[in-house]
Amino acid sequence: MAAIIETRHLTHIYNAGMPDATTALEDVSFAVEEGDFVGIIGSTGSGKSTLITHFNGILKPTSGQVLLDGKDIWAKGQDIRKVRFSVGLVFQYPEYQLFEETIYKDIAFGPKNMGLSEEEIDRRVRRAAAFTGLPEDYLERSPFELSGGQKRRVAIAGVLAMEPRVLVLDEPAAGLDPEGRDMILSQVKRYHKETGTTVLLVSHSMEDIAKYADKVLVMDQKNIAMYDRVDKVFARADELLALGLSVPQVTKIFLKLRQMGLDLPQDVYTVPWAVKTILEAKARKEAKGEGTTC
Repeated sequence: MAAIIETRHLTHIYNAGMPDATTALEDVSFAVEEGDFVGIIGSTGSGKSTLITHFNGILKPTSGQVLLDGKDIWAKGQDIRKVRFSVGLVFQYPEYQLFEETIYKDIAFGPKNMGLSEEEIDRRVRRAAAFTGLPEDYLERSPFELSGGQKRRVAIAGVLAMEPRVLVLDEPAAGLDPEGRDMILSQVKRYHKETGTTVLLVSHSMEDIAKYADKVLVMDQKNIAMYDRVDKVFARADELLALGLSVPQVTKIFLKLRQMGLDLPQDVYTVPWAVKTILEAKARKEAKGEGTTC
C-alpha cells in the first residue's frame, strides 16, 4: 500500500541562525501507509509535537520534505490550505479553542471554511457528532455548558467534520478520567475502522497505545528510535525502558516472570493476550504432566 504521509530527511530548527537556535528534529525519514493507526511515543523533548505539526503545514521544515500522497506539501504550486483540510490536527486540550455560540456552529466552522454547501455541512456536522457520541439535541446548546470530556468531543467532532484523510491527535485524552479517556479513544478507533482514515495518535499512555494502535513510532533525541508493529516494539521492552519510556503494566509483569525463569513470550502487551498466553502455558505444562502452575 502506498504511503499517504512521508518525511524525507526532515530537520527542524527553532530560531535558526539565532544564538538560541534549537534543533528539535534531525534527519527524520519515515512513511505512514494509508489506513494505518500509528501510536507515537517518546519522552518530553523527543520531538513528537514538532513532528506532527509538520504534517499539515503548521511548521515548515528547516530542511528536508513532508509529503502527502507523494507530493511535497511545500513545493511550488501546492495549496497548503488544501493540505490542512486533508490532514486534521487535534491539539492537546482542544476544548480551549471552542468559541462559537452553539455546538452545531463550532463543529460546522471547518466545513464552512471549505466552501461546502449548507446541505453538505449539515450532513458532516451530524455525522461527526454521532461519531463522537454527542446527541443531536445537544447541537443547539452552548459548548460552554458542557463537561470537560464533552467539550473535548465537540472539538474533535469539529476536525472530523472536515473529513480529513489523515487524523492526527496530540494527547486527545489528556486530563480526562479513565472512563472519559476510554470513551474518547474508543470513538477514535471506531471512526478509524468505519472510515479507513489514517490516524496518528500521540500519547504518554503505553496502555492506550497497546490497545488502540497497530504500529508504534518511538521518538528519541530528535529522531526515530523504533518504528514497527505494536507487538514488535513492545517486545523490545528493555530498550524502551532504557530510553526512559514505560511499557504496558502487563508487559512489565511478563518481563518479571521471564526473569524468574518461566518460558513466556516477551511481546505480550494487552491483558486479553496475557490471559490467553498464560492459559496456553498452563495447558502445555498439564499435557507434559508437570502440574497446573505456570
